[in-house]
Amino acid sequence: MARKPGERVPKLRLRLATPADVPALVALTARVYTPEWGHSAEMLRSQQTHFPQGQFVVEYEGELVGYCATFRTDEAIALAPHTWLQITGGGMASRHKPDGDWLYGMEVVVHPDYRRMRIGQRLYQARKRLCMDLKLRGIVFGGRIPGLARNIQRYGSAEAYVQAVLDGRRRDLTLSFQLGNDFEVIGLLRDYVPSDHESLGYAVHLVWRNPLLLDQPDIPSIPSPRLLPDRVRVASVQYQQRRIASFEEFATQAEYFTDIAADYNADFVVFPELITLQLLSIENTELPATETIRKLSQYTPQVKELFGRLAVHYNINIIAGTHPTEQANGDIHNVCYVCLRDGSIHEREKLHPTPSERITWNIAGGESAATVQTDCGPVGVMICYDSEFPEVARHLVDQGALILFVPFCTDVREGYLRVRYCAQARAVENQCYVVLSGNVGNLPGVNNFDIQYGQSCILTPCDFPFARDGIAADSTPNSETVLFADLSLESLARARNAGAVQNLKDRRFDLYETRWLPKPR
Repeated sequence: MARKPGERVPKLRLRLATPADVPALVALTARVYTPEWGHSAEMLRSQQTHFPQGQFVVEYEGELVGYCATFRTDEAIALAPHTWLQITGGGMASRHKPDGDWLYGMEVVVHPDYRRMRIGQRLYQARKRLCMDLKLRGIVFGGRIPGLARNIQRYGSAEAYVQAVLDGRRRDLTLSFQLGNDFEVIGLLRDYVPSDHESLGYAVHLVWRNPLLLDQPDIPSIPSPRLLPDRVRVASVQYQQRRIASFEEFATQAEYFTDIAADYNADFVVFPELITLQLLSIENTELPATETIRKLSQYTPQVKELFGRLAVHYNINIIAGTHPTEQANGDIHNVCYVCLRDGSIHEREKLHPTPSERITWNIAGGESAATVQTDCGPVGVMICYDSEFPEVARHLVDQGALILFVPFCTDVREGYLRVRYCAQARAVENQCYVVLSGNVGNLPGVNNFDIQYGQSCILTPCDFPFARDGIAADSTPNSETVLFADLSLESLARARNAGAVQNLKDRRFDLYETRWLPKPR
């Protein structure tokens, strides 16, 4: 199938392991544990044979750089004292029980050269999603404590060391990571892996309980062509425009906010429309407005490289605001680069330039609105003025969009409120989430970009499962900040199917329709 314009093959991919991966996994585990203690080909093939859907790999530019293995087991076995060899059947996963109600995490390995790319976090997220999809009670495993041997004299016992980590008085490379991923300690396992000298043979007995089943009745599944998480965390950056001296200074600010969003485990971070106009303050030269925008387009390769790299490095999907980009025919389009954490980059163009953009900068409109397929379901992008045209949002939602992202740029309160009120209407009439991200501050000397008025927000439908006022998060106007909200896809599905009103289901297709014309060739 031909690739869509503006899309490329992902550099980083999380997928199920296959028999063809076995030689590479033997080499990977030998690199991490030494050849003596790495996994044999027989062990890896056995793991895939017993529970193929529970073995995941991470591939980066064709090289396997991460692996995790799991199997199903009973609660009585998983929560009782055990050793790694006992519970895994010697690493073969031969004690896998197809009807077991817990997922056992028997292995996670990450290539040492790629340990700052949050690959371990991706593998843990894959496990959690599998656990929720199978409606299991939770995940359980024995976690290493590699700082124990170095600190045993100071703390006197393994129990005291673990308690110091739990209290925040000590950081352990592995245990602190597990705690940060919402695992809880239920005990210590002695002689779990006797050859693990750094941990003195101990392991921390850890569990993660399925939030869909904990203290609440089982939630019926909602049919979906993709397995989606129940909750998606989004971050909206309300970005202050300020003078800068170099592209590197811009990159530092973009990375700062991306890092913050990633530290709060956001799945998406959104930047404002025309965020890159800040780059025009570098040279601080007076040029006609149309020449200014064309000059700004020269930064396109650097902008794409920056946000594409940040998405992979910080394991987060980035809606990278917009950047004026010269097209093959010489036109300038206002383009949003959607950079996913698998390394793929997608381009979405503003369809409706404002009169000011057309007259001052000679910006032309794009021709299509397509969703972007992400690991959190399909999403859509409406750039500022686009949100004021109901047909755009309806077209995106008809393609399956669950969340609509609106990078915006408005100079005065009246302009902002047009975007805000229309975005709220789109959330109600399409029963979807809408996330706004805008600029604040001033940028003297940049044509048509002197002042900014912004109040970023995260909007919901107006029904009982959602925020009281249809606002999941709001900001103080004209102050640089970051907003966060957890958006429940389950609540969205329930509202669409059984809400107080059901806008999508109740449309009168016998009276009217929205039809998009094919693009001219």
